[in-house]
Amino acid sequence: MLFRELAEYYDRLEAVSSRLKMIDIMTELLKGAQKDEVANIIYMTQGVLAPPFEGVEFGVAEKMMEEAIAVATGYSKEDAYRDYKRQGDMGLTAQSLCGASKLKRMNAKKNMVNEVYRIMLSVAKTSGAGSKEAKIRMLANLLASGTPLEAKYMARYPMGQLRLGLGDSTILEALSKAGAGDRGFKAELERAYNLCSDLGLLGERLFDGGPKAIEGFRITLFKPIRPALAERLPTAEGILERMRGRCAVEQKYDGFRCQVHKDGGKVKLYSRRLEETTGMFPDIIRAVKDEVRADKIIFEGEALAFNEATNEFFPFQETIQRKRKHGIEQKVEEMPLHLFAFDMMYLDGEDYISKPYEKRREALEHVLRGSKLILPSTMIITSSPKEFEKFFTDSVADGLEGIVAKDLAAPYVAGARKFSWIKMKRSYRGELSDTLDLVIVGYFLGRGSRAEFQFGGLLCAVYNSTKDVFETISKIGTGFTEAQMKEFRQMLDKIKVKSKPPRVDAVMEPDFWVYPKYVVTVKADEITKSPTHTCGKERAPDGAEVGYALRFPRIVGEGTVRSDKSAEEATTTNEVIELFKQQKKVGVED
Repeated sequence: MLFRELAEYYDRLEAVSSRLKMIDIMTELLKGAQKDEVANIIYMTQGVLAPPFEGVEFGVAEKMMEEAIAVATGYSKEDAYRDYKRQGDMGLTAQSLCGASKLKRMNAKKNMVNEVYRIMLSVAKTSGAGSKEAKIRMLANLLASGTPLEAKYMARYPMGQLRLGLGDSTILEALSKAGAGDRGFKAELERAYNLCSDLGLLGERLFDGGPKAIEGFRITLFKPIRPALAERLPTAEGILERMRGRCAVEQKYDGFRCQVHKDGGKVKLYSRRLEETTGMFPDIIRAVKDEVRADKIIFEGEALAFNEATNEFFPFQETIQRKRKHGIEQKVEEMPLHLFAFDMMYLDGEDYISKPYEKRREALEHVLRGSKLILPSTMIITSSPKEFEKFFTDSVADGLEGIVAKDLAAPYVAGARKFSWIKMKRSYRGELSDTLDLVIVGYFLGRGSRAEFQFGGLLCAVYNSTKDVFETISKIGTGFTEAQMKEFRQMLDKIKVKSKPPRVDAVMEPDFWVYPKYVVTVKADEITKSPTHTCGKERAPDGAEVGYALRFPRIVGEGTVRSDKSAEEATTTNEVIELFKQQKKVGVED
């Protein structure tokens, strides 16, 4: 496939406002590709060069791309900078300046998709002395060789600004239609995706071996499994009722979630977002090699910094200091980690995610017998609300977040939020004091005293995992520091789009829409019903459509955005509805 054809598909995707049309266009694109192009097309459409656990990053900054555009077109760097500031889109700058290039297009050629991908991969892997100049030269040659439309996406791709709006679920549906004939195969594709976290690999297998290759998909070491997620309930009685009267109750730790893969002497760690973190935690790696009694294993745990002098855990604000690229061994000495293992996924050739929790826990405790640094999470099995409540209270008194209850008979549900795991945190006791993770879908301009910052607030949404759309729940207009206002404006300017993204469901209109990318942690006084927002929208008795909204929302947390969560990992619509029900119950009891 010519890259020009791919760029035309991208232009069509960018122009549509319907998710169903996006699926149809993506299906057509995949059907028109060669087998050896499918994986690369999927990665490019995701805006990446490889799945996150491979750690391949472009390393292309704005100034570098401006210089590449200047070299490709004969314009000055200052011209490229001014055009970018005017348009706010590096792709449009590349398109307009390449279209009006001062240079003769002597090196114009027919770029093939795989060749463009190969060059982009070379750009990403170029490092060391002279790497900046080499990257600029490769990008400039690529930009100069294509049409203005090609240049638009060649510039956006390494900047992480494709703005196509396709989520994983949309790509999975398109793969189902293109490779199996209809959407009915999506569930099987999703199962396989949850086991490998690699959509490109999935597409490659499907187009090479057909549906049977996906049906036979199994866990592979060093391809991280998408983590299971917990629902939430506020009372021991409610959780036990949901768990059929008896369940396991584990302490909930606030640290680094680690998925551990071990094959003999080779060990790798993956984060909650499935990014490799092996180099950051050499103490955990040594302990896995020395203390885990298994040759091939995948298990999951939470790493916390431990103060050996006081025999206490450090709070997460201090534990986070262990996540670094430099001075690692010094921090190991100052702040050693303990890994609390809480689930088994794979052991010596046997898939454990399909086994009930009781069996997984039994195997986990066996392989960790005698380990000093890697310990099974503290856990009880109970059918008593009183015993459950005491375990919860004791856990909070120890400085932990709370507990996670687990269904003894349930399998490990990769990549999904189910009631087989239910968390109860100290913040669930009483009014809505728990936080929500919301996706920014738009922002408002400043008025009055905020006019100088050109930022007046955020339009935020939750993720409806059933529909694969983002439904608005709140406009957040207060509680920002001056630094935050400047940072939000600069950050969101880079991902703003001309019209509402196709996967956003909204009634309220911000001054600017943005591609759903950034997640913020928000606290509110309560959840209310509102016709202004679309979260959980349903028809009221009077015929009006009413959704859920937040009362007095404000941003909380250490940073401006949550770097450990993708948009699809935000709070879900179902969670909001459940929290609203819990809130009503607590209000009645109070």
